[in-house]
Parts: sequence; C-alpha cells; structure tokens
Amino acid sequence: MRAPPPNATQAPWQRLHTHPAWPGVLTELQRKRAAIESEMHARAMAEVPAFTDSHDPAAISGLRRHGPQLVQHMLAQLASNNGLDLRFVGEHARQRADSRFPLEAMLHTYRSAHKVALQAVHQAALAQNLESEPALALVMALTDFCTDYFDAVNTCASTAYVEQARLLVDVAGDQRAQLLNLLLNGYDESDARVAAILRAAGYLDGRQAFVVVLARPVDAAEMDHPARARRLADSLDQLVPKHLARRLIDVRDGRVVGVFSGVRRTSGWTVPNASLAHRIGHGLATAGNGVLIGISADVVSTAQIPSAFRQALLASRLTGLNRRVVPFSEVALPQLMIHLAGDELQRLLPGWAHPLHQADDQLGGTLSATLHAYADADMNLLKAAARLDLHPNTVYARFNRIRDITGLNARNYRALTDMLTVLEARKH
Repeated sequence: MRAPPPNATQAPWQRLHTHPAWPGVLTELQRKRAAIESEMHARAMAEVPAFTDSHDPAAISGLRRHGPQLVQHMLAQLASNNGLDLRFVGEHARQRADSRFPLEAMLHTYRSAHKVALQAVHQAALAQNLESEPALALVMALTDFCTDYFDAVNTCASTAYVEQARLLVDVAGDQRAQLLNLLLNGYDESDARVAAILRAAGYLDGRQAFVVVLARPVDAAEMDHPARARRLADSLDQLVPKHLARRLIDVRDGRVVGVFSGVRRTSGWTVPNASLAHRIGHGLATAGNGVLIGISADVVSTAQIPSAFRQALLASRLTGLNRRVVPFSEVALPQLMIHLAGDELQRLLPGWAHPLHQADDQLGGTLSATLHAYADADMNLLKAAARLDLHPNTVYARFNRIRDITGLNARNYRALTDMLTVLEARKH
C-alpha cells in the first residue's frame, strides 16, 4: 500500500500518524526499548569523558536514570500528539549544575543519545519492508521528529542548567561576602551565630594558619571592569596549588582580597609547618608584571585576621614596578616606620633633605647608591668601594660632597642613619 504524499507543512508527528506503517514502527521501537536505553548509556560512557573524569558517582547514576526517561518520553510523544513535558530534563540539568558537571559534557550526552535514537527509528522503519517511496517518507518524518525532540531537550537543559548555575554563583557570592566581612572586619567571639557560621565553613580549627593577600593591577582602572576584576580573582586562585591552602577570594574596594588558610601543624606534638605566607608566596610571585600583590604574615586565629588584613594592605602600598610582590615579613623596620609616619614625617624632614634629593638626582643617584653601599658593607669604606667598583678616593669625594650639602659626616653612624631615613622617606 502506498502512503499519501507527505505534507511538508505538517508537524513530524502528524506525518507519522498518517503513515500506514506507523503502528508497526511504534511496536518495533517499544519492543526494542531496553536495547535502545542500554545503547544510549554505553555510547554516553564511551563518548563523554567527563563521566569518568569527574569521579562523581551521582553523574553516572543520574545518567542511568535519565537515559530511560529520554526514551520513555520520546516514545510517549511518538504515540500521541500531546505537548512535550520536559520537566524531567530541567530537573536533571539542575542536578548536574549543582554537582558542577560541565554543561558541554551534558549537551554532548544528548548529541550521543540523538544518534542512537536516529539509528533505532531508521531500523524500525526499514523493518516494515516498505517500497522505496513510502519508506523514504517514513524515514524523513522520523528523522525530523527526532531532531525536533532533541532540539527541545537541548534547549530545556541548557536553560535550566544556566539558571541554576547563576543561582549557585549568586548564593556562593553572598556566602563569600558574608564570610569575608566576618573575617576581615572582626567579630564578637561570644556571638554563637557567628561561631556557627565560621565552624560550618571550617575556620575554627585551632591548627590552622591564616594569610591575607591583596592584589590589584598596575593600572588600577582595570578594577572598574567587573569581568577583568573577576579574571584577576580567578588567576589568584589558580596561582596557589589547591593542596597548599584553602582560599576565600573576592573583589572588594578596588582590590582582589584573598584569605588563605592551611594546616599549621598536624597535632599539638608536631613541629609547625613552614610559614604559610612563604609557601603560597612562590605561586603568587608568578602573577606577572601587570599585578601588584601584598601578603600578610601568618596569624594563627580568625580573630587575628583583621590585623593580617592591615599588614597586607600596608605591604600592597609598598609595591611598585620594581617590586611587584611584597610580603609583610620582608618589609624592613625603617621602611615600615616611615610608611606609618605618613605625611607628618614629610613635614618634619630636616632642611638639608631637599638639597640632598636634588643633588642626588643631578648626579644620577650616585650619592644615595654610595650611602646604601657603605651601610651594606657595615660602614667599611674599602668594601663599599669594591661593591661600587670605584676607587676609595672616589667614595671619599662623594662623602665630602654630601658633607657640603648636609653638614653631616656620612661616616658617623647617627648621621648615616638620618640620611638613609631621609632617602627612604622620599620613596613615599
């Protein structure tokens, strides 16, 4: 029996239901349903590496449930003209988003299932032993149906996954902001609610050390772009190996702020591990020339994190193009005191400070280099001359020039200390 010519304007299910061989096709597909489900599962496991790479048992068990659902709903749609009910697809997509299963891997699974479904419906059509024209019409209608069905599945899954992923990001962002506020601003240690939040997040283990890291681009205006700021936060996360420290990283007040925590000692009887700031500093040192980073010293309780934040803030202010990563533990005491003195120190500098700065500039920094070399050589003039690759008489001549400008003898300890302090203060 010849089928009527297919009407291209009809929906695929309408063209199928008017085909005389359609009942036989549906019977064949229902008979092979278990085989189709099994083939879909096997193909997905073979073609989508994420199922084995993720090491997530829930992803595989979810696949075992979802494959039969896809086949069941496909056959139900083939058997009737009812509208598609794809709520099960949305629920599956939300579960995969919750477990951080990749969206592309999920869509790859549907592409694999589509191929299995096409092969099954074509074989069911060929099993009807039709003449060429009716067989072609049936195959075309089945192909269009499968394409429409899996297009709808893909659209539903993508939409549900993205919505759930955005919700998770928002929730995680709120939790991250709440934790950072508690840790950086300080909290009342007697507040049971706060203690419960910190305990749930794993921050009340007494064997931990904490380090605060502040980072920003050399071009501070980059932080005005949320996407670029987020990329810097992500790169900071990637620079520190996961096994070294837990991390809580967010963007705040024009900087990327990170609170890193790691095991200080495995028990009360063991020797403490090396400084956490030192351990994570190796990774942060590879951040690149476009990033300035300040790192606090270790603190041993969450109550001390506000102090660590202030240390990181001070260290970050001492960064520059010649020193892009500054650990607080490596800030020299005079440098620290000068920075803390701020503008008040500038107003109290002696009258010879400005002439010394001017003369040093005119001579290309040779006066300051000589004073620093002399201090680094433990005030041994011959050693300082050797470090500078100069004749000792040249060093004497520079000291005389400094005496003419300042009225001070650079070979005197107190005078040398004053001049080095004035030179250091100029950097700030």
